[in-house]
Amino acid sequence: MTTTPAPGPLDRWYEAAGVRGGVRRVFHEEEEAGRVFFPEALVPHLDHPLTRALPPARRRELTMRHLYQFLHATTHLETRVVNGAAEPVANGRAGMDFPTALRMDAFKVYCDEGYHALYSLDLADQIAAVTGIPVPALDYGGFVTALRETGRALLPEDPLLAGQLQAVVFETLITAVLNEVPQDPAVVSTVRDLMRDHARDEGRHHRFFSAFFLQLWARLDRPRRIAAARAMPALIRAALDWDLGPVRTSLRLAGLTEEQTRAVLADCYAGSAVTARIQTVSRATVRLCAQAGAFELPGAAEAFAAHGLKEPEDTDD
Repeated sequence: MTTTPAPGPLDRWYEAAGVRGGVRRVFHEEEEAGRVFFPEALVPHLDHPLTRALPPARRRELTMRHLYQFLHATTHLETRVVNGAAEPVANGRAGMDFPTALRMDAFKVYCDEGYHALYSLDLADQIAAVTGIPVPALDYGGFVTALRETGRALLPEDPLLAGQLQAVVFETLITAVLNEVPQDPAVVSTVRDLMRDHARDEGRHHRFFSAFFLQLWARLDRPRRIAAARAMPALIRAALDWDLGPVRTSLRLAGLTEEQTRAVLADCYAGSAVTARIQTVSRATVRLCAQAGAFELPGAAEAFAAHGLKEPEDTDD
């Protein structure tokens, strides 16, 4: 008796992918009077007394520069982290025998991520040109460099595996921004539309990388599984650490002194609130690790606990 395989997350890619049928999102400033460029609740420093005291125009610019940071960081994430892991799988260079269907799905992800990078850069450029508020000349890919250094430190003999795990982490994190921005009517409509487009593709990518992780895990021998299990919590933490360089520049451009900026960063980007956010956002990724049996391996549970993460009680959903 022949069993029909379950539908895959990218089976309808030719019909559903944004790069296949999406439209270019165009920013029109005259339609957006009074709206912000990013939900204020998702910009940690906007709730600080020093930034609450700023004039409304300066606060709006803070949301604009936070959007710039998100969009430019997205271009680095999609092309350097996710596509850096998808390409070896797609081209059969991952050192593992993946099915041809999975390799073609990896190419679909590769196409999607390049398109996400393109329209993210495009929207940031449009907004800067129309509003006259420039994108600060910064390295928005510093977090990728930090992430790679973490991977090299954790898996010095296995850089390819480190890259694949990093992509799995990013693509399985529950991204509050992509889910919440489209629902906020206070946000510029073009930004909401673009985030909604992105979220549709990333929902499929989440399912793809969840399935890919289990196939990857099944192909690892026990020593590599142990190393991967111990590395995952630090990779999760590194993926969710804030890149504070652009935040610092944005605060200074808003008129805060260096001393005030240091105070805002210390109050808003450290402590228990950060740990709570990481625990919430990483829940699906930690559950995936538990599903694979990572917590059963020597030293893994301790490594997760050291980063404020623990095995979920229910791993069936």
